[in-house]
Amino acid sequence: MSLSGWVCVVTGASRGIGRGIALQLSEAGATIYITGRQEKTLKQTAAEVTERGGKCIPVICDSTKDEDIKALFERIQQEQDGRLDILVNNAYAGVKDIFDNMGKKFWETDPSIWDSINNTGLRGHYFFSVYGSRLMVAQGRGLIVTISSMGGLRYFFNVPYGVGKAACDRLAADMAVELKSRGVTSISLWPGPVQTELVSQLVIQKDATQGLDSKFKDVFSNGETTELSGKCIVSLANALTIKYDFFFFFPGRDVLDFTSLKFLLSQVPYLSWLSAVVPSFLHLPRFVLTLANGRF
Repeated sequence: MSLSGWVCVVTGASRGIGRGIALQLSEAGATIYITGRQEKTLKQTAAEVTERGGKCIPVICDSTKDEDIKALFERIQQEQDGRLDILVNNAYAGVKDIFDNMGKKFWETDPSIWDSINNTGLRGHYFFSVYGSRLMVAQGRGLIVTISSMGGLRYFFNVPYGVGKAACDRLAADMAVELKSRGVTSISLWPGPVQTELVSQLVIQKDATQGLDSKFKDVFSNGETTELSGKCIVSLANALTIKYDFFFFFPGRDVLDFTSLKFLLSQVPYLSWLSAVVPSFLHLPRFVLTLANGRF
């Protein structure tokens, strides 16, 4: 699946899911601008990404600073003659604060956690999308992918996290409405539990995390590689209407589908036995999942 000649931006790509996405885009032959706040880690990632076959350009860019974001797209306008094919809104700064406050209710937590979670991971996505869309609309094509999660559909971790992810989904959906007639596609993408560097440090490698259900460790220990989302995006970029299999990333086991009836039943102790006999292709309608929020 060649993306040779394509120009991409992946935010927050010095590690984790962003790094995995950049690796896959580079393997497909694209030119990728990766953003982050630390020059050392950005350059290390850029060297690794370039080894996969594409071209990687590290850019120090703080997703909470409007001038940094604007300067990035001005640079792309100059260096790539305004071409931008894919924007991946991935940057996120709240993981440590989430795990440091596990088990606390929202009124027990310093309200500044809202900004920690949603300044980079929501407001920043909007600003990147505005400037990225200006280039895409001008050329009449493009793909914007906003990394979200099932936390936008049901309670997960804490209040600011869920509100932020629901807003990311709505951001992607509403942008799609306004971009549809301009040849630009906007989607939100839900990775499952992913074995990122921070998750390994804060969950997998620790004996216990205060306030975190013990089953989370098992879930993340069997989680996705950081590159699965990148493989998905490469496939979408090549043919948005074609369904692809990604099971080769997980030899011998399925990829978790959080909307499947099989998965939902597995989360309810007294019904979990049914998950062994329910086929994985059965799904509940989204509105039912929303109504059932908190029961699964």
